[in-house]
Amino acid sequence: MKKTALSVLFLLGAMGTQAQSFIGYLTDNYSGVNSVIANPANIADSRFKTDINLVGASVIIGNDYYGVNVMDALKEDYDFDLDATKSPSNSNNFGAYVDVMGPSFMFNLSKKSSIAIFTRARSVANVNNISGSTIDKIDNDDSDDFLINPGEADISVFGQAWAEVGLTYARVLVNKEQHFIKGGMSVKYLQGAGSGYAYTNNVAVDYDADGGVGPDGWSFNSTGEVTYGRFDNFDNDDYEYELQDAKGFGVDLGFVYEWRPNHADYTKTNSDGESYTLKHKNKYKLKLGLSLTDIGAINYKEGLEDFYAIDTQGEVTEQDFDNAEDFEAFLEDISTADQSRFGYKTHLPTALHFNADWNFSGKFYLNLNTDLSLTKKGKENTSSILNIASLTPRFESRWFSFYLPLSMVEYNGFQAGAGLRMGPLYLGSGSVLTALTSDNTKGADVYAGLKIPVYQGKAKDKDGDGVLDKLDGCPKIPGPVENNGCPWTDRDVDGIMDNVDNCPDEKGPEENNGCPWGDTDGDTVLDNKDECPDVAGEVENNGCPWPDTDGDGVLDKDDQCVNEAGTVANNGCPELEPEVTEEIQKTLNEYAKTILFNSGKSTIKEESNDVLKEIVGILQEYPSAKFAIEGHTDSVGSNSLNQNLSEARASSVMHYLIENGVASNRLTSQGFGESKPIAPNSTQAGRALNRRVEINLVK
Repeated sequence: MKKTALSVLFLLGAMGTQAQSFIGYLTDNYSGVNSVIANPANIADSRFKTDINLVGASVIIGNDYYGVNVMDALKEDYDFDLDATKSPSNSNNFGAYVDVMGPSFMFNLSKKSSIAIFTRARSVANVNNISGSTIDKIDNDDSDDFLINPGEADISVFGQAWAEVGLTYARVLVNKEQHFIKGGMSVKYLQGAGSGYAYTNNVAVDYDADGGVGPDGWSFNSTGEVTYGRFDNFDNDDYEYELQDAKGFGVDLGFVYEWRPNHADYTKTNSDGESYTLKHKNKYKLKLGLSLTDIGAINYKEGLEDFYAIDTQGEVTEQDFDNAEDFEAFLEDISTADQSRFGYKTHLPTALHFNADWNFSGKFYLNLNTDLSLTKKGKENTSSILNIASLTPRFESRWFSFYLPLSMVEYNGFQAGAGLRMGPLYLGSGSVLTALTSDNTKGADVYAGLKIPVYQGKAKDKDGDGVLDKLDGCPKIPGPVENNGCPWTDRDVDGIMDNVDNCPDEKGPEENNGCPWGDTDGDTVLDNKDECPDVAGEVENNGCPWPDTDGDGVLDKDDQCVNEAGTVANNGCPELEPEVTEEIQKTLNEYAKTILFNSGKSTIKEESNDVLKEIVGILQEYPSAKFAIEGHTDSVGSNSLNQNLSEARASSVMHYLIENGVASNRLTSQGFGESKPIAPNSTQAGRALNRRVEINLVK
């Protein structure tokens, strides 16, 4: 009886409780469709075009009571009871987890979104809150008898197996420079394959190994409450397994944030502004993931749940146990009250996952992962995971990855493992190193699988011109970046390549940058031959207008006196002036003699104005002729006085002529006093003739 009970206990323990499946492998950016079980957002912007998982299995077992040396345990003479290390407590726990991922695949719907369809078969069970002292009593080799006090053996045992078909959709939510966020959701259809549970309350047992009927009989007294649930007919001897009427739905949610400080290095842009992001590269320095998995339940419509209030009120013998039809019937026999109900729900092991991945050097990463159970241990009809925190350094490349997960696992303590991925093969264990080296291993796991990965292709540059084929207008012919990877052409066939041709669609000479010569000023002389390209001119003057150097209104081409103003009638030359004849000279002097001055002064009398105007008119008829104005006096007075008076009077006449329009450069004045008489000064008439002004032509 003792060994039977103990065996059942550890059989249940080996049927399952989940920590994290595929420990180490799911941290890999190349885990592909498998990564949806940790965080459904992972498949968006992945390193795969598509990924097909053929089959993969992960098995995890653990407890916090027995510790063993795995290498010793493999030996034939290993005694589990004697050689294993025991760690009894008031609440010991046992368990394991089996996760088989069947045919599954993922592919990209667009640059921003991806989809996955996956299948899984899972088995999970929990044995919680069992007293270590109770185990010791049952397993005591010194005596077959044992006594369990009320409440000491209160335990909860739960196990279930189910299949999943899941659909995952993930999408990029934010892609802004160095900040990148994606989210995803998985919806799962659940098919229950079987479940069973048992809970005890305030149970007491008094077992007497030789107190029954017959030489080998036993008896025991027991009190307490037992709840026992299972899918229909599971405990019948003639039961043949059938798929249960047990269905449900589950949901996984997840988000991933990536910090991409060097985001610009992964985006290439051509001269047209078209861009391409390198899909085969991991772009983050730090990645943070948060997910909530296994929200849901399975409804066992044909399940049975029985409640037993046990009170043997006397000894129950081995014969009573043997005569019972089955274990359920035995419980009914020893209970004072029992009740049953049909149908119950089993809940999935809901968990919260946090993941931080640091790319600290090229292909080397350091990952921190935590899995936290959101279901209470021992809660009725509910699976729960083992809480775990893992630190995993890894080397990661396209076809090969290697990782060394270091974990703290609830109940199991510290575990160190190793895993690798080689193309289609992945295998590893989160505990293999500690399992092989520790004398107190309380848990172990192993996983392996095969897949068909189709990775994102490396960006190609077939012609080696530095422009990726995705952005290259001529991917097979090298060309400059400025022309989108195409060689420069000469569309107008003028011998000048379009990149330096200012007029690529119109022929033109090299000296005008490939453009035809224009006629800016519209004078029919092309700019390359037009000496005045901005001013309309004459063909005969190389496109420049004819000048008029002397400003006489006669263009230089027609001006026979280019530098001397003239008249149109005289071909730009000044008209010839008439010669100042002796008669004109005589007339001037006759007028000049009549100019009257105030006595003894140089001021001209007003009655002389008419005479002076006549003189001005004559002088202007000879604009080029120059004249000398001479002043003379009689001999009355001193020579000095007469000299000064002659000079002043000559000057007064000259100034009058200048003020009335005669050019100053044509006139000079000079006084001669009494030195040049024209008549004797001895007579009054002679002196009158000597007091005169003369205007003489300067020859």
